[in-house]
Amino acid sequence: MADDLKDIQAVLQTYFDGVHHSDTAKLAVAFHETADLRGVNADGTLSVLPRPQWLEGLAKRPSAASQKLERRDAIISIDQSGPDTAFAKVQCQVPPRYFTDYLVLARLKDGWKIISKSYHTDVR
Repeated sequence: MADDLKDIQAVLQTYFDGVHHSDTAKLAVAFHETADLRGVNADGTLSVLPRPQWLEGLAKRPSAASQKLERRDAIISIDQSGPDTAFAKVQCQVPPRYFTDYLVLARLKDGWKIISKSYHTDVR
């Protein structure tokens, strides 16, 4: 499973790079085409955003890198429950938004992919 850990870390690094640079091509590689992003709105309702809509919105806004915003991302934990499933808790930021993400990953025929993201955002 040591090789799996390296492969999972590589997917997470692709995710971090994609977020910082608003690089939708990198994010499309990291996320399975059917993945979605889930978060709780201020009114307590659930927001569910399919990957295509997320990437479309991301492509329309300036990247953190282009705005020279500080980059800080970290893998907090990775839990691999078997040969084909893993869970990662990560943190990244696009100031003034600071994210804690819970990413579910699956090893598919084309490698490890993020299949679901649940997140919390702090705005400072």
